[in-house]
Amino acid sequence: MSDDLNKGPFTGGCQCGAIRYRVEGPLTHAHVCHCRMCQKAAGNYFMPLANAQKADFSLTRGTLSVFSSSRDVERGFCAKCGTPLTFDTVSAPHLNLVLGSLDDPASVKPQMQYGTESKMPWLAGLDTLPAEATEDSPDQDGVPLEVIQQSNSQHPDHDTDNWPPEDRT
Repeated sequence: MSDDLNKGPFTGGCQCGAIRYRVEGPLTHAHVCHCRMCQKAAGNYFMPLANAQKADFSLTRGTLSVFSSSRDVERGFCAKCGTPLTFDTVSAPHLNLVLGSLDDPASVKPQMQYGTESKMPWLAGLDTLPAEATEDSPDQDGVPLEVIQQSNSQHPDHDTDNWPPEDRT
């Protein structure tokens, strides 16, 4: 998928729903960063990102908490659930959105990899591992999947007028 297919608008937010955002313009320069700083910020082996012009980005719910990971970079996240949401080089006209926070993360395919000096050497073999869909597992660490689904507090992948629902507060 080339940058010209990522026109938007795009919506997304954190896991708990305290922060929601909207991007009116395109997402460009979609990439995966393997650098050690992104690994730590994501709590994962890499971080998928794409550029959004700051003028096209707006928060529709909540306020980002910010960690200055270096002199010129601020990483925005939800203080309530910890979801990483943005990587902002303060002086740039764009910021980077964490692609997993999009309501439709599959809509933006990374086109480049950075920080490959820190890339896990076994990533290329992931597709060779045994695989199982969540629904095919009767439980997660001893908790029945049905119980998890009934008590799920994760925000849905679309905008809502209110969150959490009144019956979950």
